Amino acid sequence: MARKILEANPDRHVDIGSRIDGFISHLLVFRDVEVVDVRELDSHLPELKFTQDDATLLESFPSDSLTSLSSLHAIEHFGLGRYGDAIDPIGHLKFMKSLIRVLAPGGKLYLGVPIGKERVEFNAHRIIAPETILREFGELTLRDFAAIGDDGLLYEDVQPSDFKEADFSCGLFVFEKPSVT
Repeated sequence: MARKILEANPDRHVDIGSRIDGFISHLLVFRDVEVVDVRELDSHLPELKFTQDDATLLESFPSDSLTSLSSLHAIEHFGLGRYGDAIDPIGHLKFMKSLIRVLAPGGKLYLGVPIGKERVEFNAHRIIAPETILREFGELTLRDFAAIGDDGLLYEDVQPSDFKEADFSCGLFVFEKPSVT
């Protein structure tokens, strides 16, 4: 995903909930990043801006305002209360709606999420069926998809439906919001 954001070279990039010591640190090598999290972040890096917000609402951002947005391995935790957020059985669905709302026409969403047979693993995380992701983001266009399979290998020439029976794969989706005509 970092390589895709490097290639796109957006003027501004916002990330919601991804690991600072993982994906965000990769992005910070080549660009400024604004991170959004429900938890406080004490950072003194000038290239890292922080916004504290509830991701299921994203009240800090107007509708149609973000042209480049990412969230890797965060959506599966929303609504489970693990990270200080409220218990909400549909928190992950509310987050998906918020992502669509704030994404600007022509904007790209880079999403990484565990996919396979849909379920909740106690209060740790969800595994989300690929068809749920495609349905909930139905007003966006899927521009790219890759996955890390149950075997740990990267698959780039595949379809989300190829992973509907997976146990714990990782779907890497790139969506684009259609431009207003």
